[in-house]
Amino acid sequence: MIRLKRLPTFLHSLKARLIVSAMLLVLVLLPIVGLTLNDAFKLQVKSASLKELKAYVYSILAVTEVDNQQLFMPEVLLENQFNVIQSGLYALITIPAHQQVADKFSQQASDFDAKFVEAKPITEPVQAGSKNNARKVAWRSNSLLGIDLTEAITTAVHTSATFPLPAKGQGQFSEIELNGEPHLVYGFSASFETRQAADDGSKEKVLRFPITVYIIKDQSDYLQQVKEFNQHLWRWLMILMLALISIQMLWLWWTLKPLTRLQKELAAIENGKAEHLNDNYPTELSALAKQLNTLLNTEQNQRKRYRNALADLAHSLKTPLAVIQSQKDLSPQSFEQVSHINRIIGHQLKRAQSAAGSAWHLGIEVVEVSDKLVRNLPKIYCQPAIAITQDVDRSAVFKGDSSDLTEILGNLLDNACKAATSQVLLSVKRLESNLVIEIEDDGKGIDEALHSEIFERGIRADSYQQGHGIGLAIVRDLVDSYQGQLVVSRSKKLGGAKFELRFNC
Repeated sequence: MIRLKRLPTFLHSLKARLIVSAMLLVLVLLPIVGLTLNDAFKLQVKSASLKELKAYVYSILAVTEVDNQQLFMPEVLLENQFNVIQSGLYALITIPAHQQVADKFSQQASDFDAKFVEAKPITEPVQAGSKNNARKVAWRSNSLLGIDLTEAITTAVHTSATFPLPAKGQGQFSEIELNGEPHLVYGFSASFETRQAADDGSKEKVLRFPITVYIIKDQSDYLQQVKEFNQHLWRWLMILMLALISIQMLWLWWTLKPLTRLQKELAAIENGKAEHLNDNYPTELSALAKQLNTLLNTEQNQRKRYRNALADLAHSLKTPLAVIQSQKDLSPQSFEQVSHINRIIGHQLKRAQSAAGSAWHLGIEVVEVSDKLVRNLPKIYCQPAIAITQDVDRSAVFKGDSSDLTEILGNLLDNACKAATSQVLLSVKRLESNLVIEIEDDGKGIDEALHSEIFERGIRADSYQQGHGIGLAIVRDLVDSYQGQLVVSRSKKLGGAKFELRFNC
Protein backbone atom coordinates (compact mmCIF):
# COMPACT_ATOMS: atom_id res chain seq x y z
CA MET A 1 0.00 0.00 0.00
CA ILE A 2 1.43 3.35 -1.06
CA ARG A 3 1.33 6.06 1.57
CA LEU A 4 1.35 9.68 0.58
CA LYS A 5 3.65 12.03 2.42
CA ARG A 6 1.99 14.09 5.08
CA LEU A 7 1.33 17.71 4.26
CA PRO A 8 3.39 20.38 6.04
CA THR A 9 1.87 21.49 9.33
CA PHE A 10 0.79 24.92 8.09
CA LEU A 11 -1.20 23.32 5.22
CA HIS A 12 -3.52 21.63 7.72
CA SER A 13 -5.25 25.01 7.94
CA LEU A 14 -8.00 25.72 5.40
CA LYS A 15 -6.97 29.38 5.40
CA ALA A 16 -3.36 28.44 4.55
CA ARG A 17 -4.51 26.15 1.74
CA LEU A 18 -6.71 28.85 0.21
CA ILE A 19 -3.91 31.43 0.46
CA VAL A 20 -1.36 29.09 -1.14
CA SER A 21 -3.74 28.13 -3.97
CA ALA A 22 -4.59 31.79 -4.62
CA MET A 23 -0.89 32.75 -4.64
CA LEU A 24 -0.03 29.91 -7.01
CA LEU A 25 -2.88 30.91 -9.32
CA VAL A 26 -1.59 34.48 -9.52
CA LEU A 27 2.13 33.67 -9.63
CA VAL A 28 1.72 31.00 -12.33
CA LEU A 29 -1.13 32.33 -14.46
CA LEU A 30 0.02 35.93 -14.88
CA PRO A 31 3.59 35.07 -16.01
CA ILE A 32 2.12 32.64 -18.56
CA VAL A 33 -0.19 35.41 -19.79
CA GLY A 34 2.82 37.77 -19.94
CA LEU A 35 4.91 35.34 -21.99
CA THR A 36 1.99 34.69 -24.33
CA LEU A 37 1.37 38.40 -24.87
CA ASN A 38 5.10 38.97 -25.41
CA ASP A 39 5.29 36.26 -28.09
CA ALA A 40 2.11 37.55 -29.74
CA PHE A 41 3.52 41.09 -29.81
CA LYS A 42 6.81 39.88 -31.33
CA LEU A 43 4.91 38.03 -34.04
CA GLN A 44 2.76 41.07 -34.70
CA VAL A 45 5.74 43.43 -34.97
CA LYS A 46 7.63 40.98 -37.16
CA SER A 47 4.57 40.57 -39.37
CA ALA A 48 4.30 44.35 -39.70
CA SER A 49 8.01 44.50 -40.59
CA LEU A 50 7.52 41.82 -43.21
CA LYS A 51 4.65 43.71 -44.77
CA GLU A 52 6.79 46.85 -44.79
CA LEU A 53 9.66 45.04 -46.51
CA LYS A 54 7.25 43.59 -49.06
CA ALA A 55 6.02 47.09 -49.84
CA TYR A 56 9.62 48.24 -50.36
CA VAL A 57 10.23 45.29 -52.72
CA TYR A 58 7.25 46.30 -54.83
CA SER A 59 8.48 49.90 -54.89
CA ILE A 60 11.87 48.70 -56.19
CA LEU A 61 10.29 46.43 -58.80
CA ALA A 62 8.14 49.34 -59.94
CA VAL A 63 11.20 51.36 -61.07
CA THR A 64 13.23 48.41 -62.34
CA GLU A 65 13.70 48.17 -66.09
CA VAL A 66 15.31 45.52 -68.27
CA ASP A 67 16.27 46.33 -71.84
CA ASN A 68 18.26 44.13 -74.15
CA GLN A 69 19.07 41.79 -71.29
CA GLN A 70 20.52 44.60 -69.25
CA LEU A 71 19.29 46.00 -65.94
CA PHE A 72 18.57 49.72 -65.56
CA MET A 73 17.79 51.47 -62.25
CA PRO A 74 17.24 55.15 -61.41
CA GLU A 75 20.01 56.89 -59.54
CA VAL A 76 17.62 58.24 -56.86
CA LEU A 77 14.75 56.29 -55.39
CA LEU A 78 11.46 57.68 -54.13
CA GLU A 79 12.05 56.32 -50.61
CA ASN A 80 14.71 58.70 -49.27
CA GLN A 81 16.24 56.17 -46.83
CA PHE A 82 17.57 54.24 -49.82
CA ASN A 83 19.47 57.36 -50.85
CA VAL A 84 21.05 58.16 -47.46
CA ILE A 85 24.32 56.37 -46.75
CA GLN A 86 23.99 53.73 -43.99
CA SER A 87 20.46 54.83 -43.17
CA GLY A 88 19.49 51.35 -41.91
CA LEU A 89 17.32 50.57 -44.96
CA TYR A 90 19.08 48.99 -47.89
CA ALA A 91 18.15 47.51 -51.27
CA LEU A 92 20.06 44.99 -53.33
CA ILE A 93 19.41 43.25 -56.64
CA THR A 94 21.25 40.08 -57.62
CA ILE A 95 21.27 38.16 -60.89
CA PRO A 96 22.78 34.87 -61.95
CA ALA A 97 26.56 35.04 -62.22
CA HIS A 98 26.50 34.58 -66.05
CA GLN A 99 24.00 37.38 -66.59
CA GLN A 100 25.20 40.74 -68.03
CA VAL A 101 24.49 44.21 -66.59
CA ALA A 102 24.62 47.68 -68.05
CA ASP A 103 28.09 49.24 -68.21
CA LYS A 104 27.21 52.19 -65.98
CA PHE A 105 26.31 49.75 -63.19
CA SER A 106 29.30 47.47 -63.70
CA GLN A 107 31.75 49.88 -62.13
CA GLN A 108 29.36 50.59 -59.24
CA ALA A 109 29.20 46.91 -58.36
CA SER A 110 32.81 46.05 -59.16
CA ASP A 111 34.05 46.97 -55.67
CA PHE A 112 32.40 43.96 -54.14
CA ASP A 113 30.98 41.87 -56.99
CA ALA A 114 34.06 39.65 -57.23
CA LYS A 115 34.10 38.98 -53.48
CA PHE A 116 30.36 38.53 -53.53
CA VAL A 117 30.60 35.82 -56.17
CA GLU A 118 33.87 34.28 -55.07
CA ALA A 119 32.79 33.89 -51.44
CA LYS A 120 29.90 31.50 -51.21
CA PRO A 121 26.83 31.84 -53.34
CA ILE A 122 24.10 33.71 -51.44
CA THR A 123 21.74 30.84 -51.89
CA GLU A 124 20.26 27.99 -50.05
CA PRO A 125 21.85 24.54 -50.75
CA VAL A 126 22.02 23.69 -54.47
CA GLN A 127 18.92 21.88 -55.58
CA ALA A 128 19.00 18.70 -57.61
CA GLY A 129 19.28 19.39 -61.34
CA SER A 130 20.61 22.91 -60.81
CA LYS A 131 23.95 23.54 -62.48
CA ASN A 132 24.87 26.83 -60.80
CA ASN A 133 23.16 28.95 -58.18
CA ALA A 134 25.95 31.48 -57.92
CA ARG A 135 24.74 35.07 -57.88
CA LYS A 136 26.31 38.44 -58.39
CA VAL A 137 25.25 41.95 -57.46
CA ALA A 138 23.64 43.83 -60.31
CA TRP A 139 22.59 46.90 -58.33
CA ARG A 140 22.62 48.27 -54.81
CA SER A 141 21.08 51.34 -53.23
CA ASN A 142 23.16 54.36 -52.26
CA SER A 143 22.51 53.59 -48.60
CA LEU A 144 24.83 50.56 -48.95
CA LEU A 145 27.84 52.67 -49.89
CA GLY A 146 30.68 52.09 -47.43
CA ILE A 147 29.24 48.78 -46.23
CA ASP A 148 31.10 45.59 -47.10
CA LEU A 149 28.66 42.75 -47.60
CA THR A 150 31.38 40.12 -47.80
CA GLU A 151 31.43 39.58 -44.01
CA ALA A 152 27.66 39.40 -43.83
CA ILE A 153 27.54 36.87 -46.64
CA THR A 154 30.36 34.77 -45.19
CA THR A 155 28.76 34.83 -41.72
CA ALA A 156 25.41 33.84 -43.19
CA VAL A 157 26.99 30.88 -45.00
CA HIS A 158 28.65 29.58 -41.82
CA THR A 159 25.49 29.91 -39.73
CA SER A 160 21.84 29.02 -40.12
CA ALA A 161 21.10 32.56 -41.32
CA THR A 162 21.30 32.95 -45.10
CA PHE A 163 20.41 35.33 -47.85
CA PRO A 164 17.21 33.70 -49.07
CA LEU A 165 16.84 32.63 -52.72
CA PRO A 166 13.11 32.13 -53.16
CA ALA A 167 11.48 30.61 -56.21
CA LYS A 168 10.23 32.88 -58.96
CA GLY A 169 7.24 34.91 -57.84
CA GLN A 170 7.84 33.97 -54.20
CA GLY A 171 9.27 35.87 -51.24
CA GLN A 172 11.34 34.64 -48.30
CA PHE A 173 12.17 36.16 -44.92
CA SER A 174 15.50 35.79 -43.04
CA GLU A 175 17.86 37.49 -40.59
CA ILE A 176 21.56 38.39 -40.90
CA GLU A 177 24.17 40.42 -39.07
CA LEU A 178 25.50 43.51 -40.79
CA ASN A 179 28.28 45.53 -39.15
CA GLY A 180 27.68 43.54 -36.00
CA GLU A 181 23.99 44.53 -35.82
CA PRO A 182 21.00 42.25 -36.48
CA HIS A 183 19.10 42.98 -39.69
CA LEU A 184 15.97 41.64 -41.32
CA VAL A 185 16.21 40.47 -44.94
CA TYR A 186 13.36 39.89 -47.35
CA GLY A 187 14.13 38.43 -50.74
CA PHE A 188 11.76 38.30 -53.70
CA SER A 189 12.52 36.61 -57.02
CA ALA A 190 11.10 37.86 -60.32
CA SER A 191 11.85 37.42 -64.02
CA PHE A 192 11.59 39.91 -66.85
CA GLU A 193 10.68 38.39 -70.23
CA THR A 194 11.20 39.98 -73.69
CA ARG A 195 10.57 38.64 -77.15
CA GLN A 196 13.28 38.92 -79.81
CA ALA A 197 12.88 38.13 -83.52
CA ALA A 198 15.40 35.70 -84.92
CA ASP A 199 17.85 36.92 -87.61
CA ASP A 200 16.86 34.13 -89.96
CA GLY A 201 13.20 35.02 -89.70
CA SER A 202 12.26 32.00 -87.68
CA LYS A 203 10.01 32.00 -84.61
CA GLU A 204 10.57 34.70 -81.94
CA LYS A 205 12.75 33.90 -78.96
CA VAL A 206 11.63 34.53 -75.38
CA LEU A 207 14.47 36.03 -73.37
CA ARG A 208 14.27 35.81 -69.58
CA PHE A 209 16.12 38.03 -67.14
CA PRO A 210 15.77 36.62 -63.58
CA ILE A 211 16.49 38.90 -60.63
CA THR A 212 16.21 38.68 -56.85
CA VAL A 213 15.43 41.85 -54.92
CA TYR A 214 16.65 42.04 -51.32
CA ILE A 215 15.43 44.59 -48.83
CA ILE A 216 17.63 44.80 -45.72
CA LYS A 217 16.37 46.67 -42.67
CA ASP A 218 18.04 47.38 -39.36
CA GLN A 219 16.25 45.59 -36.45
CA SER A 220 16.98 48.34 -33.93
CA ASP A 221 13.47 49.80 -34.25
CA TYR A 222 11.95 46.34 -34.00
CA LEU A 223 14.05 45.43 -30.94
CA GLN A 224 13.34 48.79 -29.31
CA GLN A 225 9.59 48.29 -29.72
CA VAL A 226 9.84 44.80 -28.22
CA LYS A 227 11.95 46.10 -25.32
CA GLU A 228 9.57 48.95 -24.52
CA PHE A 229 6.59 46.63 -24.76
CA ASN A 230 8.28 44.13 -22.41
CA GLN A 231 9.04 46.85 -19.88
CA HIS A 232 5.47 48.16 -19.91
CA LEU A 233 3.98 44.66 -19.95
CA TRP A 234 5.92 43.30 -16.97
CA ARG A 235 5.56 46.54 -15.03
CA TRP A 236 1.78 46.43 -15.32
CA LEU A 237 1.70 42.69 -14.75
CA MET A 238 3.58 43.21 -11.46
CA ILE A 239 1.12 45.93 -10.47
CA LEU A 240 -1.77 43.67 -11.46
CA MET A 241 -0.20 40.78 -9.53
CA LEU A 242 0.09 42.86 -6.36
CA ALA A 243 -3.45 44.17 -6.81
CA LEU A 244 -4.87 40.66 -7.34
CA ILE A 245 -2.99 39.30 -4.32
CA SER A 246 -4.31 42.16 -2.16
CA ILE A 247 -7.85 41.66 -3.43
CA GLN A 248 -7.64 37.90 -2.87
CA MET A 249 -6.32 38.36 0.66
CA LEU A 250 -9.22 40.71 1.45
CA TRP A 251 -11.64 38.34 -0.21
CA LEU A 252 -10.30 35.36 1.77
CA TRP A 253 -10.43 37.35 5.00
CA TRP A 254 -14.05 38.33 4.34
CA THR A 255 -15.00 34.78 3.23
CA LEU A 256 -13.36 33.06 6.20
CA LYS A 257 -14.49 35.64 8.76
CA PRO A 258 -17.54 33.52 9.83
CA LEU A 259 -15.22 30.54 10.46
CA THR A 260 -12.97 32.72 12.61
CA ARG A 261 -15.99 33.98 14.55
CA LEU A 262 -17.24 30.39 14.98
CA GLN A 263 -13.83 29.39 16.33
CA LYS A 264 -13.85 32.26 18.84
CA GLU A 265 -17.39 31.47 20.02
CA LEU A 266 -16.52 27.79 20.47
CA ALA A 267 -13.46 28.84 22.50
CA ALA A 268 -15.69 31.09 24.63
CA ILE A 269 -18.10 28.19 25.24
CA GLU A 270 -15.17 25.91 26.04
CA ASN A 271 -13.85 28.42 28.58
CA GLY A 272 -17.27 28.80 30.19
CA LYS A 273 -17.72 32.41 29.03
CA ALA A 274 -20.72 31.64 26.80
CA GLU A 275 -23.43 29.00 26.65
CA HIS A 276 -24.63 29.19 23.04
CA LEU A 277 -23.52 30.11 19.53
CA ASN A 278 -25.01 33.11 17.78
CA ASP A 279 -27.49 32.46 14.99
CA ASN A 280 -26.11 35.07 12.57
CA TYR A 281 -24.06 32.79 10.30
CA PRO A 282 -23.99 32.21 6.53
CA THR A 283 -26.29 29.55 5.11
CA GLU A 284 -23.55 26.90 4.99
CA LEU A 285 -22.76 27.35 8.73
CA SER A 286 -26.18 28.23 10.11
CA ALA A 287 -27.31 24.58 10.19
CA LEU A 288 -24.12 23.61 12.03
CA ALA A 289 -24.59 26.41 14.57
CA LYS A 290 -28.22 25.35 15.20
CA GLN A 291 -27.24 21.71 15.67
CA LEU A 292 -24.46 22.62 18.10
CA ASN A 293 -26.85 24.82 20.10
CA THR A 294 -29.37 21.97 20.19
CA LEU A 295 -26.67 19.60 21.37
CA LEU A 296 -25.59 22.02 24.11
CA ASN A 297 -29.17 22.56 25.32
CA THR A 298 -29.93 18.84 25.28
CA GLU A 299 -26.77 17.99 27.22
CA GLN A 300 -27.33 20.72 29.79
CA ASN A 301 -30.97 19.74 30.34
CA GLN A 302 -30.08 16.07 30.55
CA ARG A 303 -27.32 16.74 33.08
CA LYS A 304 -29.68 18.90 35.12
CA ARG A 305 -32.36 16.20 35.14
CA TYR A 306 -29.76 13.59 36.02
CA ARG A 307 -28.48 15.61 38.95
CA ASN A 308 -31.99 16.31 40.19
CA ALA A 309 -32.82 12.61 40.03
CA LEU A 310 -29.67 11.75 41.96
CA ALA A 311 -30.42 14.41 44.56
CA ASP A 312 -33.94 12.98 44.99
CA LEU A 313 -32.44 9.50 45.31
CA ALA A 314 -29.94 10.66 47.93
CA HIS A 315 -32.67 12.41 49.89
CA SER A 316 -34.95 9.36 49.78
CA LEU A 317 -32.13 7.07 50.96
CA LYS A 318 -30.66 9.31 53.64
CA THR A 319 -33.95 9.80 55.45
CA PRO A 320 -34.52 6.05 56.16
CA LEU A 321 -30.85 5.69 57.08
CA ALA A 322 -31.14 8.58 59.53
CA VAL A 323 -34.17 6.91 61.10
CA ILE A 324 -32.26 3.63 61.45
CA GLN A 325 -29.27 5.41 63.01
CA SER A 326 -31.52 7.13 65.54
CA GLN A 327 -32.79 3.85 67.00
CA LYS A 328 -31.46 3.26 70.51
CA ASP A 329 -31.38 -0.52 70.34
CA LEU A 330 -29.10 -0.48 67.24
CA SER A 331 -25.96 -2.51 67.87
CA PRO A 332 -22.54 -0.85 67.33
CA GLN A 333 -21.83 -3.14 64.37
CA SER A 334 -25.11 -2.20 62.69
CA PHE A 335 -24.51 1.48 63.39
CA GLU A 336 -21.06 1.23 61.80
CA GLN A 337 -22.47 -0.49 58.70
CA VAL A 338 -25.23 2.11 58.33
CA SER A 339 -22.60 4.87 58.57
CA HIS A 340 -20.53 3.06 55.96
CA ILE A 341 -23.56 2.85 53.63
CA ASN A 342 -24.12 6.57 54.13
CA ARG A 343 -20.54 7.33 53.12
CA ILE A 344 -20.75 5.08 50.07
CA ILE A 345 -23.95 6.79 48.93
CA GLY A 346 -22.31 10.20 49.27
CA HIS A 347 -19.21 9.04 47.43
CA GLN A 348 -21.08 7.47 44.51
CA LEU A 349 -23.39 10.50 44.21
CA LYS A 350 -20.34 12.74 43.89
CA ARG A 351 -18.93 10.51 41.15
CA ALA A 352 -22.22 10.40 39.25
CA GLN A 353 -22.70 14.16 39.42
CA SER A 354 -19.28 14.92 37.90
CA ALA A 355 -19.53 17.02 34.71
CA ALA A 356 -16.32 15.63 33.17
CA GLY A 357 -18.21 14.06 30.27
CA SER A 358 -19.27 17.51 29.07
CA ALA A 359 -16.13 19.36 30.11
CA TRP A 360 -15.33 20.50 26.53
CA HIS A 361 -17.89 23.29 26.77
CA LEU A 362 -17.38 24.10 30.45
CA GLY A 363 -14.70 26.29 31.93
CA ILE A 364 -13.99 28.32 35.03
CA GLU A 365 -11.07 30.45 36.14
CA VAL A 366 -9.24 28.61 38.92
CA VAL A 367 -8.82 31.81 40.92
CA GLU A 368 -12.60 32.08 41.43
CA VAL A 369 -12.63 28.82 43.40
CA SER A 370 -9.21 29.06 45.05
CA ASP A 371 -9.86 32.54 46.47
CA LYS A 372 -13.01 31.36 48.27
CA LEU A 373 -11.32 28.29 49.72
CA VAL A 374 -8.20 30.17 50.85
CA ARG A 375 -10.42 32.77 52.47
CA ASN A 376 -12.60 30.28 54.40
CA LEU A 377 -10.35 27.38 55.40
CA PRO A 378 -8.12 29.39 57.82
CA LYS A 379 -11.29 30.23 59.76
CA ILE A 380 -11.87 26.50 60.32
CA TYR A 381 -8.27 25.63 61.15
CA CYS A 382 -7.47 28.45 63.54
CA GLN A 383 -6.11 26.32 66.42
CA PRO A 384 -3.28 26.11 65.60
CA ALA A 385 -3.40 28.78 62.91
CA ILE A 386 -2.71 27.54 59.37
CA ALA A 387 -1.47 30.06 56.80
CA ILE A 388 -2.46 29.25 53.21
CA THR A 389 -0.27 30.94 50.59
CA GLN A 390 -1.33 31.27 46.94
CA ASP A 391 0.84 31.37 43.82
CA VAL A 392 -1.92 31.31 41.20
CA ASP A 393 -1.86 32.28 37.51
CA ARG A 394 -4.91 34.57 37.41
CA SER A 395 -5.67 33.60 33.79
CA ALA A 396 -5.55 29.83 34.34
CA VAL A 397 -8.81 28.08 33.34
CA PHE A 398 -10.05 24.68 34.46
CA LYS A 399 -11.95 22.94 31.62
CA GLY A 400 -14.71 21.56 33.77
CA ASP A 401 -17.52 22.23 36.17
CA SER A 402 -17.15 24.70 39.04
CA SER A 403 -18.50 22.25 41.62
CA ASP A 404 -16.02 19.56 40.51
CA LEU A 405 -13.08 21.94 40.88
CA THR A 406 -14.39 23.05 44.28
CA GLU A 407 -14.63 19.41 45.34
CA ILE A 408 -11.07 18.64 44.20
CA LEU A 409 -9.38 21.71 45.68
CA GLY A 410 -11.55 21.67 48.82
CA ASN A 411 -10.68 18.07 49.73
CA LEU A 412 -6.95 18.46 48.97
CA LEU A 413 -6.64 21.76 50.86
CA ASP A 414 -8.66 20.32 53.74
CA ASN A 415 -6.32 17.31 53.98
CA ALA A 416 -3.29 19.63 53.73
CA CYS A 417 -4.58 21.82 56.56
CA LYS A 418 -5.15 18.74 58.73
CA ALA A 419 -1.61 17.48 58.08
CA ALA A 420 0.20 20.86 58.14
CA THR A 421 2.00 22.33 61.09
CA SER A 422 1.56 25.97 60.16
CA GLN A 423 1.78 26.46 56.40
CA VAL A 424 0.08 25.32 53.17
CA LEU A 425 1.07 26.40 49.64
CA LEU A 426 -1.30 26.39 46.64
CA SER A 427 0.35 26.84 43.21
CA VAL A 428 -1.51 27.05 39.89
CA LYS A 429 0.29 27.52 36.57
CA ARG A 430 0.06 26.69 32.88
CA LEU A 431 2.82 24.64 31.24
CA GLU A 432 2.38 24.40 27.46
CA SER A 433 -1.03 22.73 27.05
CA ASN A 434 -1.39 21.59 30.67
CA LEU A 435 -2.96 23.11 33.79
CA VAL A 436 -0.77 22.21 36.79
CA ILE A 437 -2.10 22.49 40.36
CA GLU A 438 0.21 21.81 43.32
CA ILE A 439 -0.82 21.67 46.99
CA GLU A 440 2.00 21.37 49.56
CA ASP A 441 2.14 21.39 53.36
CA ASP A 442 4.83 21.45 56.05
CA GLY A 443 3.55 18.40 57.92
CA LYS A 444 5.07 14.95 58.27
CA GLY A 445 4.16 13.93 54.74
CA ILE A 446 2.96 10.54 53.47
CA ASP A 447 5.16 7.46 53.60
CA GLU A 448 6.56 6.61 50.19
CA ALA A 449 5.31 3.04 50.55
CA LEU A 450 1.72 4.36 50.62
CA HIS A 451 2.05 6.59 47.53
CA SER A 452 1.13 3.82 45.11
CA GLU A 453 -1.32 2.03 47.36
CA ILE A 454 -3.71 4.93 47.79
CA PHE A 455 -4.13 5.16 43.98
CA GLU A 456 -4.45 1.45 43.18
CA ARG A 457 -7.61 0.38 41.36
CA GLY A 458 -10.23 -1.37 43.44
CA ILE A 459 -9.29 0.14 46.79
CA ARG A 460 -12.45 0.81 48.73
CA ALA A 461 -13.22 4.18 50.22
CA ASP A 462 -12.99 2.88 53.79
CA SER A 463 -9.49 1.42 53.36
CA TYR A 464 -7.59 4.77 53.17
CA GLN A 465 -5.28 5.79 55.98
CA GLN A 466 -6.49 8.11 58.68
CA GLY A 467 -6.74 11.68 57.47
CA HIS A 468 -7.42 10.92 53.80
CA GLY A 469 -10.65 8.92 53.92
CA ILE A 470 -13.44 9.35 51.38
CA GLY A 471 -12.35 12.87 50.39
CA LEU A 472 -9.21 11.63 48.64
CA ALA A 473 -11.21 8.89 46.90
CA ILE A 474 -13.58 11.52 45.51
CA VAL A 475 -10.61 13.57 44.30
CA ARG A 476 -9.06 10.54 42.64
CA ASP A 477 -12.27 9.65 40.80
CA LEU A 478 -12.89 13.24 39.68
CA VAL A 479 -9.35 13.59 38.36
CA ASP A 480 -9.69 10.28 36.48
CA SER A 481 -13.00 11.38 34.97
CA TYR A 482 -11.24 14.43 33.47
CA GLN A 483 -8.36 12.25 32.16
CA GLY A 484 -6.06 14.10 34.54
CA GLN A 485 -3.08 12.94 36.60
CA LEU A 486 -2.69 12.95 40.38
CA VAL A 487 0.81 12.38 41.81
CA VAL A 488 1.85 12.31 45.49
CA SER A 489 5.40 13.18 46.48
CA ARG A 490 7.38 15.03 49.14
CA SER A 491 7.48 18.80 49.00
CA LYS A 492 10.95 20.27 48.44
CA LYS A 493 9.80 23.70 49.58
CA LEU A 494 7.89 22.86 52.79
CA GLY A 495 9.03 19.32 53.54
CA GLY A 496 5.57 17.74 53.87
CA ALA A 497 3.25 16.08 51.35
CA LYS A 498 2.82 17.40 47.85
CA PHE A 499 -0.20 16.66 45.64
CA GLU A 500 0.31 17.53 41.98
CA LEU A 501 -2.60 17.54 39.49
CA ARG A 502 -2.32 17.90 35.71
CA PHE A 503 -5.20 18.57 33.34
CA ASN A 504 -5.34 19.32 29.63
CA CYS A 505 -6.28 22.91 28.94
